[in-house]
Amino acid sequence: MRLILASASPRRAEILAAAGIPFETRTTNIDEERRPGESPEIMAERLAGAKAEAVALKLDVSETAIVLGADTVVVADAQVLGKPLSKAVAREMLLRLRGREHQVITGFAAVRVPGGALKKGHEVTRVWIAPMTDAEMDAYVQTGEPLDKAGAYAIQGIAGRYIPRIDGCYFNVVGLPLARIWQELTSLGWRQS
Repeated sequence: MRLILASASPRRAEILAAAGIPFETRTTNIDEERRPGESPEIMAERLAGAKAEAVALKLDVSETAIVLGADTVVVADAQVLGKPLSKAVAREMLLRLRGREHQVITGFAAVRVPGGALKKGHEVTRVWIAPMTDAEMDAYVQTGEPLDKAGAYAIQGIAGRYIPRIDGCYFNVVGLPLARIWQELTSLGWRQS
């Protein structure tokens, strides 16, 4: 049975590849806006499901596969911090995060085709960022690394030097809670060939 990753994230692809899980990648565009009153957990699960279902609908009816969607959000003070579009916005996000704890939530959805069996959920990891100096923060922003990352940092990159502690799954912070995903895929009948 094929595994299809419904994500353009190179980090999610790297996690699956490093774990020796064969997969294909197909992407789709969905509206990623937060709905009024929607919790970050529900938002992440909904977006992951929308990605997986959009790709599953494009498959030929004779194809047998599991489509995996995921969405990662960073939450500080109940506010979702998305991907900054400028260095100024990245700096603002890092100002909110430095010297304190926040949460990284990854929603996931796995859809089996045909049949539509669905496994959905989310994983939460608590992350502490050290009290970076203004100079450290500015130097980090200038690297460009924060610009396409939720919360304006990449734990697996330069920012890792400013993260002294996490509570939960490291891979979840990168973008895909590997052990949990493995468990859900196998419960849907996926077997590595």
